[in-house]
Amino acid sequence: MPLTTAASPAHAARAATPMAFVQAIVQAYRMHGRDPSQALAQAQIPPALLQTAANRITAAQMETVSGAAMRELDDETLGWFARPLPWGSYGMLARASLSAPTLGTALKRWCRHHRLLTPDITLTLVTTGEVASVTLTEHRPPGGDGSLREFCFVSVLRNVVGLACWFVDSRIPLLGASFPFEAPPHAEAYPLMFDGPTTFGADETGIRFDARYLALPLKRDEAAMNQMLQRALPIQVRPYRRDRLLVQRVRQALASQPLDSHNADDLAQRLNTSARTLHRQLKEEGATLQALKDEVRRQRAVELLQRTSRPIKQVAEAAGFQNQKSFIRAFKGWTGMTPGEWRGRG
Repeated sequence: MPLTTAASPAHAARAATPMAFVQAIVQAYRMHGRDPSQALAQAQIPPALLQTAANRITAAQMETVSGAAMRELDDETLGWFARPLPWGSYGMLARASLSAPTLGTALKRWCRHHRLLTPDITLTLVTTGEVASVTLTEHRPPGGDGSLREFCFVSVLRNVVGLACWFVDSRIPLLGASFPFEAPPHAEAYPLMFDGPTTFGADETGIRFDARYLALPLKRDEAAMNQMLQRALPIQVRPYRRDRLLVQRVRQALASQPLDSHNADDLAQRLNTSARTLHRQLKEEGATLQALKDEVRRQRAVELLQRTSRPIKQVAEAAGFQNQKSFIRAFKGWTGMTPGEWRGRG
């Protein structure tokens, strides 16, 4: 269960993974009294490269050195915890959650079963309103090697995100991530590992995302699990083009601020994506931004016409129209009637 920083194929050959994480792996070898030379050689990482913290390696190199170290040391956590977790431990956790009906149930099982592997940390899934969070609580003093602590926290949370995305075959954009340590020298790598804002020096360690993803059904079966476990490490960086909740998230963003113009660039920024990606993913879902705008404005207008006695001009403004004339024209196109005629029906 290693850490890599690439988030898409475009990043695959980009040297973006902080050298601090390779240094943490070397520290794990020292803790086991072993020599990391073979693992470094497999990943084509010259030992001299480790001497400069500003150096970076690619996601593929990190996958190679992590996988080699985990197998050679027979410890998937690479020295993070008081006792090693043998190779296959995290695969066992994933398999135990596969029969869950929804992502929420799967993540609850995963967090609960994680406690059986180690008492050093506790993972908890919490839902507060529209936001879900997976929090990490440590149960031993934070002393010792700070690089190992950071490597542990970042890797565990990245694994949660990667597995959740794999379970439902969907991108799950994060609303944010938080860590108890101060911003490291390589903080610029964090946006590649966690979308959404990252907070350092926080009181809580965890990730946050839209709670509606928890209701999504799992899309994987035993055959898919067996195939994934043959090469499980890349699930943390596999690009999930489809966002199964994108249409709902766009509707919510449009409805929450009906008076804004909602151009694609501004809306994409709110949703932690790009305008190009927004249009492409909506097309994959059989929708367009303009159609969703019309749908939200129509729902808002109908609600106001039904539940209030506001003048038509005020209804038009509240529904996001610049003037009454354009509202009447649009409403007639939707219903075949003017707003006044529609209201007068009953």
